[in-house]
Amino acid sequence: MATKNSFREVNQNSDDVEAPSKGAISRRAVIAGFVGTAGALTLAACAPGATTSTTSATAEAIVRKITPPRLDTAYLGEHVLCYRPMRKGAPRMNLETLGSQLVAHNYGHGGSGWTLGPGTTKYVVDLVEESDQGKSIAKGDPVTVVGAGVIGLFTAYELVKRGYTDVTVIADSFDKLTSHNAGGLLAPVSMDNAPDMQALIDQIGIDAYRFFAAVANGEVPEFEGGAKIVPSYFTNREESGLEPYVGQVMQPAKDVVVDFGNGTTRSMVVYDDGIFMDPAMMMQKLHDYLDSRVTFVQQKVTNFGELDSALVFDSAGLGSGVLNNDAEMVSVQGHLVMLKDQVPAELEYMILVYFSEGHTEAGQKVKRSFYIFPKHLPGTGPNDVGVVGGTFVEGGTSETPNTAEFATLLQGAKDFYGI
Repeated sequence: MATKNSFREVNQNSDDVEAPSKGAISRRAVIAGFVGTAGALTLAACAPGATTSTTSATAEAIVRKITPPRLDTAYLGEHVLCYRPMRKGAPRMNLETLGSQLVAHNYGHGGSGWTLGPGTTKYVVDLVEESDQGKSIAKGDPVTVVGAGVIGLFTAYELVKRGYTDVTVIADSFDKLTSHNAGGLLAPVSMDNAPDMQALIDQIGIDAYRFFAAVANGEVPEFEGGAKIVPSYFTNREESGLEPYVGQVMQPAKDVVVDFGNGTTRSMVVYDDGIFMDPAMMMQKLHDYLDSRVTFVQQKVTNFGELDSALVFDSAGLGSGVLNNDAEMVSVQGHLVMLKDQVPAELEYMILVYFSEGHTEAGQKVKRSFYIFPKHLPGTGPNDVGVVGGTFVEGGTSETPNTAEFATLLQGAKDFYGI
């Protein structure tokens, strides 16, 4: 674990190249959640989540009791920077013919790579198999997946499950990607979807929910322990982004009052069938499953034409933006802090609330939030559970790390809990 004053940067582009720095971040559920004067860390009408116990309901609302995590310096672990690959207008999920090569694009999911991963890969592989050019490609022909983040690995997984036998995953890096360090809440985050794309994004999210629910219920043996169902708390229903899932795969949210046992209470909504995906564990399990079934090649791809395959899946995140000279791509920097020496039983819940907009020390616009998820990194102690975030810095790059945001997000977490 790093000390409090250290941090690590991770990229979600397997090609390890910087994304364009221009563009504005927004998301369907995020914008409404940022309130107050720019730069002021004011809480929206929000409240925390629950995990330890549920008390009897009052006439007005159910009361949930939660013990706040330990947030003093001694209980803080690694400080991490990561870069979400967001594409304005919606992720790119389409086919392109380049000479004799069929390229299936699947990138730009922002902070929703895990939320959409299984659904979006199914959707794009379906596009290939339903196309005339795709039908001419045999399942024994060479297929290349560019990118080894969550989208790239789920693409390889989907192809193997459908019977493709000659799959190669090419990436500049396989470790310490943003996909490893993502928080793990199943909810659409850091996206900028055009209205005409939203219904498709919602359906893809619903398909992914079904997959992760099966994982959580022990129905997908290769991913045992990679996901679990826990209460997920938000300021209101709109900000959750989960309302399109209600009646399809989720139960309606409940109005609750969360009591932290220290005099602080907050009014919130809770989805008791929220799903936490453990990204680091899932990435390891994806690699374990694929190791004997696909070929992994560490190589920087600069042009699709340099690949021998007639079918290429483009899933390199920020690297895809550079490969395609895609002006709609923007890097969205995030800050998060791992926790250690916690009480795991007291962290079986998730919270996501939004604070006000502001500007970083580099003068970049930042949308601040507070989230906490029960994440556990492989190789760490059993009590090293929990991750706290987070920020959305449009155009943030390694040249503008904005490290003062770590202290800001931790103070926001303490204020939220009333610590």
